[in-house]
Amino acid sequence: MELTPPKHHPEHVIADAFIKLGSNQDLTAEDRMILTDATVTGLHDHVNPALAKWRKSGDARACEWKGSGWTLWDLAGNEYIDCLGGYGVFNFGHLHPRIVQAVQDGLMRMGIHSQELLNPWQARFAAKFSEITPGDLQYCFFSNSGTESVEAALKFAMMKTGKRKFIGTINGYHGKTLGALSVTFRDVFRSPFEPLRDNHAIPFGDADALAAAITDETAAFIVEPIQGEAGIIVPPEDYLQRIREITHERGVLLIFDEVQTGMGRTGFDFACERYDVTPDLMCIGKSIGGGIIPMGVTTGTASVWEALEPNPFIHSNTFGGNPLACAAGLAAIEVLLEEQLAAKAEATGEHTMARLRELKSDFPELLREVRGLGLMIGLEFHDADMGKAAAKALFAEHVLVAHTLNNPRAMRIEPPLAIPIEVMDDMLSRFRGVLEALRPVKIAASV
Repeated sequence: MELTPPKHHPEHVIADAFIKLGSNQDLTAEDRMILTDATVTGLHDHVNPALAKWRKSGDARACEWKGSGWTLWDLAGNEYIDCLGGYGVFNFGHLHPRIVQAVQDGLMRMGIHSQELLNPWQARFAAKFSEITPGDLQYCFFSNSGTESVEAALKFAMMKTGKRKFIGTINGYHGKTLGALSVTFRDVFRSPFEPLRDNHAIPFGDADALAAAITDETAAFIVEPIQGEAGIIVPPEDYLQRIREITHERGVLLIFDEVQTGMGRTGFDFACERYDVTPDLMCIGKSIGGGIIPMGVTTGTASVWEALEPNPFIHSNTFGGNPLACAAGLAAIEVLLEEQLAAKAEATGEHTMARLRELKSDFPELLREVRGLGLMIGLEFHDADMGKAAAKALFAEHVLVAHTLNNPRAMRIEPPLAIPIEVMDDMLSRFRGVLEALRPVKIAASV
């Protein structure tokens, strides 16, 4: 997308505008223009010139300003319904007051931990987290993102088993660092960095394929309980139970990547609880920091953690489990439970998917399938171009959505879990208008 060249402003003018932005002062129309121009220029000249061209919204000058709950505002003052949720970051909404307060209170006492004294916040979070995780998952390793939590899980599995190979799923997504990428099977991400570790991919949802793929060198099978970037793919009802049985029988560890599915997103605290299955290791990220502080957690059983006892520093993370992140995570757990967000996600998700199926029935030439659990919803179009056009048109209607990385035909709907049903109905009404506008485009293209 070609941009109108931004206006260049004197440095002191830009600095003054950013001081206002950072201190939450009122912004004039001129301040907003200055901030927008400076943002576009800074991204182009000092981050990556290609970023503006790849904006899914099609509006390369829309800059974030502020958020609250399920609502975002840009610097132009436009108000958006957030049905993207930061790709799963904002389960608790934007700036949940209880989580913000916990971080503010913590900052008055401690920022980053000393690395030498014991960290009370880390110990408290780990204890509370073990109360809500399924089965016998007991211990925590702390990092700063979901990808890092996957890296830790892979290393811990190698240490526990003494084996070096992993099985993942086709179109599974676990991150883009080299270890996580070795079990992320999408050529567009892998090809520039090959050869990677010699791991193996099988179809998602096929337990027999897992049984056939396991060898004497297999350390673990890593899988998302619901595939996210593949297009929100829900497995067969008995799939997770069968792969648990197979991995137990064959002496292979089972790793669940719940970076997107965890913390209430699917109508359960963790998606694996929907199927009454507990893994040996579970990876958490995105929303665990309450949408305030980046945080990743790898949790595992006592049996797995025995392998770490000879050298507890064999894998470490400087900022992982810092007091502010743990304060945010503790508050997030409290909000999850006390506001019953998993139950709200289940009820709102069922209502939303029922309405989406009505739209699918009304627009069969555009919509192919509706799927998901809770408020992790995938809406698949018949072709990728139409899906992208719908996301762009919804942005014009001030609704944030996006397609999934591994399946551009699939639009994800992942709003904050407390979003009211009437707000979702408002979004769906806007979406109906978008589909009505796209219908003649589809008809014209097929003639």
